[in-house]
Amino acid sequence: MSAPRGMQDSSVYVDGIGLWAPRLPGWEAARSILRGEAEAPSAPAPRPAPALLAPTERRRAPDSVAVALDVAAAACTAARCEPRSVPSVFASTYGDLAVTDSVCEQLARAPLDTSPTKFHNSVHNAAAGYWAIATGCLQPYSSIAAQRHTFGAGLVAAVLSVLSDSARVLYVAYDIEARGPFATMARSRGMLGAALVLAPQATAQSLARLALTVEEAEGQATPARPRNAALVEGNAMASCLALFEALAEAVPRRLALTLGQSLTLRVALDYASTPSGMT
Repeated sequence: MSAPRGMQDSSVYVDGIGLWAPRLPGWEAARSILRGEAEAPSAPAPRPAPALLAPTERRRAPDSVAVALDVAAAACTAARCEPRSVPSVFASTYGDLAVTDSVCEQLARAPLDTSPTKFHNSVHNAAAGYWAIATGCLQPYSSIAAQRHTFGAGLVAAVLSVLSDSARVLYVAYDIEARGPFATMARSRGMLGAALVLAPQATAQSLARLALTVEEAEGQATPARPRNAALVEGNAMASCLALFEALAEAVPRRLALTLGQSLTLRVALDYASTPSGMT
């Protein structure tokens, strides 16, 4: 299968990074941990509390929204870009299975008592909607799911948006704990959120250059396994960590993500043509 249209010249620049997991609480801490310069905390950090939301909304927001908005805001701050000015791509393998489980249980017991708030939190684009409202962003957004290939598929969508519009794009990927009967079929543990601000040209904030190519694999495509996989073990978005390990190390790397049963996404990272480096 040939590369998606627009992927032939696929270089984009990473201007901002956000990452959060209970044992990787923020990109600055995570970078040291992923480099092997610091130990991961033994006790999991409490869930993030995104300052973009009003206190009442912050308390009521589900875990998926909390972690997605936290890393999205962190990436925008690092890139020195106004959140309301950037289009976005949000990607989640399962959305918020905890809320979905709660809604399904309520529908089985007393459907007329179903909470409208929980219902709107159960839809797959809930986090993207919260982001748009909290930031006042009127730019377009997408909400993507592609089962275990979700991170790669979302990254391709974000890169294609950057290339087609020659503008920065925010990419946010996240998954949380599965609950109830769903957990037996759609397995995911813990919380994990990751975000990148991607740009079409190098800027003063650029940290790395990414070049993407799509290849047809011989047999089943397999992604690169993160060396620190134990820190996010069981989370449906865990495969994203390989890219963030490479970004933390700040050395040229080549790694593979999956786009389908037999499609491999090759990601090449380098730093030679960026105005700033990652040290």
